[in-house]
Amino acid sequence: MLDASALDLLVREALAEDVGASDATTVATVPASAKVTARAIAKSGGVLAGRAVFEAVFRSLDANCRVEGKADGSTVAPGDVAWHVEGLARALLTGERVALNFVQHLSGIATLTSRFVAAVAGTGVTITDTRKTTPGLRALEKYAVRCGGGTNHRSRLDAMLLVKENHIAAVGGIAPAVRLALQAAAGRPVEVEVRSLDEYRVVLGFGVERVLLDHWTPAEVREAVRLRGAAALPAIEVSGNLDLHNIRDFALPGVQFLSVGALTHSAPALDLSLLFALPNAPAPNPLST
Repeated sequence: MLDASALDLLVREALAEDVGASDATTVATVPASAKVTARAIAKSGGVLAGRAVFEAVFRSLDANCRVEGKADGSTVAPGDVAWHVEGLARALLTGERVALNFVQHLSGIATLTSRFVAAVAGTGVTITDTRKTTPGLRALEKYAVRCGGGTNHRSRLDAMLLVKENHIAAVGGIAPAVRLALQAAAGRPVEVEVRSLDEYRVVLGFGVERVLLDHWTPAEVREAVRLRGAAALPAIEVSGNLDLHNIRDFALPGVQFLSVGALTHSAPALDLSLLFALPNAPAPNPLST
């Protein structure tokens, strides 16, 4: 997900943003030595992601804090306990919002991804993400996609060469753009975005690893599969305005990947609450809070 140093830096920056000089209310009302137990409870159903960053927030404030419960990728229903947390009350109160912000966002991505994966089940097509991520959170968001059963497209511009329409326009044509990319690839995969069947026919002659059909119709995608024939390459990726209502229309035989920017840029948060256990009190109803 993230190495320890990167995770620590991310958590420290998030807490600094949220806390400021101090958690004034908590310091004023809660004894420094007070300890509590709490439960992170799902208020909506979905797939969990981000337990490591959830734990890291609380342990940055209380090194002895304990978090137990479900693993990333687990499903929860409304009312389910995702995690039990034990530690200093001040740490849990101060870190609560930051910890929940992370896991609600990441679990929302995992949940939406799982729905797309379920929508194409049995077709053999792979759901993948894009680089349409929150600045600074790409590694976490792409991890959440994997928790939901999806796969990751390139994480950085240096991971592969993806020739897109603006590259083609800048160099004056698809053939010279692809030729230059292949010359510079140095073992890295090359993918080309094609805007028409004419461009697609040109690219077929170059032997690139993957083509991206962006905003094509299902009928046009079928024709691209037919033109490729029995060849193993290029793999075909389809993208552009894919949603849960139309995704299966594009999960056609011969298509390898469906890339969905909405997985990371439009996933609604999974609703979670952190509720303290009060001595000798009945358990609260998480759905009424």
